[in-house]
Amino acid sequence: MNYNNKYFKPVQTSKNGETTDETIFHYKQSGSTITANYQGGTILKGHLIGIVDSEGHISMRYHHVNTKGELMTGICESTPEVLSNGKIRLHEEWKWTSGDCSYGKSIVEEI
Repeated sequence: MNYNNKYFKPVQTSKNGETTDETIFHYKQSGSTITANYQGGTILKGHLIGIVDSEGHISMRYHHVNTKGELMTGICESTPEVLSNGKIRLHEEWKWTSGDCSYGKSIVEEI
């Protein structure tokens, strides 16, 4: 599975998450290394970096600045699902490493 030059947006997130349906992620991949820029909604600017395994699972770290001017950081594990239309859905389990250090879940889909 290759995520290079794909765009994703959240369709579901835990209440303690900061992404909205206005947040857009632009993924790039080179070998097993993945990066993305993201912004929109309550997020002014964000980045993530991770490693993709042979089945498309992503282990990543992320950071962003929100509209409150806070720097937020976290870790995330994403499991891919290929939809009937060929698009990718990522099931994410994440944890803030800043703020309250709480856990959450999100689903993002390729657009």
